[in-house]
Amino acid sequence: MTEPLPKWVMQRYAKLWKAFKSKEFEHEQAVKVLKEKDENMVSVILSQLRRNGWLTIKLHPSDTRKRVYKLKRLKEVLEKM
Repeated sequence: MTEPLPKWVMQRYAKLWKAFKSKEFEHEQAVKVLKEKDENMVSVILSQLRRNGWLTIKLHPSDTRKRVYKLKRLKEVLEKM
């Protein structure tokens, strides 16, 4: 189930989508794109996207301490709302 995002999270989703589209990316890459002052804020944003069904997360293939993220397409998200 997907849910609508708060405006501030939707703005960050748009920035991430512009940079990665539906490609996989890591936390460090998201930090560079979002340019948040606090790196923990990027974790909050990614968590919010995951909870609302706009992002998928899987374990990094070579380092299980890390995660790999992938944004869902807007069309896919809207169909599930």
